[in-house]
Amino acid sequence: MSPEESARAVHAALPEGGLFHEKDWRISPRPFPVDAELQEEIEKLGYRLLLFLRACEQLYRLSSKGRQPAWIAELLDCGKPPALVEYQREHGIAGEIPKVIRPDLVLTKEGFTIAEIDSVPGGIGLTAWLNKTYASLGHQVVGGAGGMLRGFADILPGGDIVVSEEASTYRPEMEWLAKILSTEFSAKGKWRVLDASPRDDWQKNIYRFFELFDLANIPAAPALMQAAADGKISVTPPFKPELEEKLWFALFWIKPLEEFWRRELGERGQKALQRVIPYTWLVDPAPIPRHAVLPRLEAHAWDEVARFSQKKRQFILKISGFSEQAWGSRGVVVASDLPQKEWQAELESALRDFERRPHILQDFHPGRLVEESFWTPGRDGLTPMRGRVRLCPYYFVGEGSVTCGGALATICPDDKKLLHGMRDAILAPAGVSE
Repeated sequence: MSPEESARAVHAALPEGGLFHEKDWRISPRPFPVDAELQEEIEKLGYRLLLFLRACEQLYRLSSKGRQPAWIAELLDCGKPPALVEYQREHGIAGEIPKVIRPDLVLTKEGFTIAEIDSVPGGIGLTAWLNKTYASLGHQVVGGAGGMLRGFADILPGGDIVVSEEASTYRPEMEWLAKILSTEFSAKGKWRVLDASPRDDWQKNIYRFFELFDLANIPAAPALMQAAADGKISVTPPFKPELEEKLWFALFWIKPLEEFWRRELGERGQKALQRVIPYTWLVDPAPIPRHAVLPRLEAHAWDEVARFSQKKRQFILKISGFSEQAWGSRGVVVASDLPQKEWQAELESALRDFERRPHILQDFHPGRLVEESFWTPGRDGLTPMRGRVRLCPYYFVGEGSVTCGGALATICPDDKKLLHGMRDAILAPAGVSE
């Protein structure tokens, strides 16, 4: 089969109605090749991120009980409804972390950097379909043909996938996933995709596919939260907004918590994550002591950072979490792209927003360039494209273990700095490089 024939076969295999509402992508004739060294690092990363999220949960609970500095929990609770803050401290859900962990990795010349960790990720059904489809054409894919399906069936052995109206774009991929799981893993149970309306017949296992900032529009949420706290059902990701904050990367780097992270991650694990988690600052308006500076920025105050030249502004400014602007590429500013006055205005706005919606500043690592090609329906031949890659491995968390079911490669045109799913991006599974 030629590369063009392979791409045509992928397109022909699409489920009727597609995998997303009013959203498509450019089709690659092959999986995105991942060499053995990168594949090994991806496998190791899953366990390290499992330890990291467990440590985040532990630090929040210790802080809320006064056994770590109180400001940590106070910071993570900023802007959250008091009832939700009280709920996430419930003893019945202590220690729970998301059972699907998806980091967004930007491939760089040196390896990769983690832009963020998505605890309510889309793309699970899509990546499962891509792995299954490309493997059927003879390609080797990371996780294997059924890795995504097995991984999801293990963490949700039969159950209900609750999709909100706000997340409805992704409903078709979840419906495809539920249909395939109910056919191929029928011995474990059945899977249903449901909206967020109240019901009396919830299954024991629930996959929450809606954001916590949107709880006011989730009629079923109060009953699900109570049932989960009472141990009657299991909900993943848990109703814990503290675990969905991007500011954990800033807490990872601050000096006073260095020993905590070393103890929880181990020295080797801490150093491994320091190599891939970009240095991150909390955009905190609190005065800095006269003799101190913001670490690595060598600035005594944020207004000095606001006056940095474009060349010196190799940063990303983003909302930490619990906001309709905190997912995808929304609420993200590439500092070097803005004129001086606009950059100053963005930073000042973030500082004013601290008590309601904290922001973080993060070192920007541009992705390395790759050469790929894609096929367009209705055209003959393949079109070459230079692009940058966001690689999203999906880790499924079991009892004391974590497995990588597959990885989605999003290859964006080289003029894009923010890498995310878009109409002119190539989407392909990560493949084992020959």
